Amino acid sequence: MDEYKIKSIEEGLTKIEFPEFDKISSDAPVFYNPHMELNRDLSILAIQVFQKEQEREIDICDLFGGSGIRGIRYKNEIEGVGEVSINDISEVANHYEKHNIELNSLSNIEVYQHDASMFLRMKRGEFDVIDIDPFGTPSPFLDSAGYCARRNSLLCVTATDTSALCGTYKEPCIRKYNAKPYKSEYCHETGIRILAGFVALTLAKYAKCIEVKLSHSTEHYMRLYLEIKKGSKKTDESLNNMGYISHCKNCLHRQTSNGLASPIEEICPVCGEKLVHAGPLWLGDIQNGEFIQKMIDESENKKINTEKEALKLLNKCLAESDAPATFFDIHSVCKSLKVSAPKFDLIVNQIKEEGFIAIKTHYNPLGIKTDANIREIQDILLKLTK
Repeated sequence: MDEYKIKSIEEGLTKIEFPEFDKISSDAPVFYNPHMELNRDLSILAIQVFQKEQEREIDICDLFGGSGIRGIRYKNEIEGVGEVSINDISEVANHYEKHNIELNSLSNIEVYQHDASMFLRMKRGEFDVIDIDPFGTPSPFLDSAGYCARRNSLLCVTATDTSALCGTYKEPCIRKYNAKPYKSEYCHETGIRILAGFVALTLAKYAKCIEVKLSHSTEHYMRLYLEIKKGSKKTDESLNNMGYISHCKNCLHRQTSNGLASPIEEICPVCGEKLVHAGPLWLGDIQNGEFIQKMIDESENKKINTEKEALKLLNKCLAESDAPATFFDIHSVCKSLKVSAPKFDLIVNQIKEEGFIAIKTHYNPLGIKTDANIREIQDILLKLTK
């Protein structure tokens, strides 16, 4: 390993070393992505909240170890952690994972060199937390995660193939997630719901179901924190959350339809144009207000470098926990009306004055989640522009 120039970094309370590389890619000798520090900081908070809710010691699996930063931080910075298992198929990565464990003077961390799916199948029921943070899609590993996950465990999933989930490339989404996307102004939320729905359907074959604790779409990736429950009846009931989002390209109306095989309207009830559909996807809650509030409270006890950014995101997700599915991009609506957009806060306040919910969303700085329909939004905007 002497041929590499070594770089040292610090995150939270943890220091690691790894070979320098010019570009963040899977070709790097040992994978480390500095842009995922917010992801790791939020994971620290989420897993700590989960551990406190369980009131017991928890064992964690870091499925794609890379430099070891994620698994090592979990052991070093989260209270009540028993054993951490770090897996990576790369021998070079294993070397640096072991080196970084020693660098932080930690024990009770095991390093493994296995194919990710095979590793999960070898370790059935051994983990309280499984973290799947691959380079690209998590899709190939979710069946093994469903097989491995124990009752009342936490499954953390990252997807970086947002172009597929958001509908830029339709065929890869159908192939990887068994769902049809649609590139609307709220496509990042649709992507989150497609990912959650795919996890739900994948785990259902093992009589396991999901409860979404937190989800977010940030820059180049999407992230889910899912508590796993077990039981045939619970799972059957949970699948009632599966369905479709239908969208009108002409007037921007959108509606949801629960059920995998239920009839779906083909014609827009507002303007009579043909609707386009995205799904199957998860129509249940994608934010849990109580869990997110605990994460916000927990941030006072943790050293995280991205604290300002993390709290801003968490507070937006907390507000969204009471909001309906999808949102309106105000500039898109104003463009369809051929009017200039009023000030954003003025619009939010006016929607509330009219008796509707109006919540800013983390997906889009110009997005508003509301229970008002498109005609009611248009009337409010026209009133304000006058």
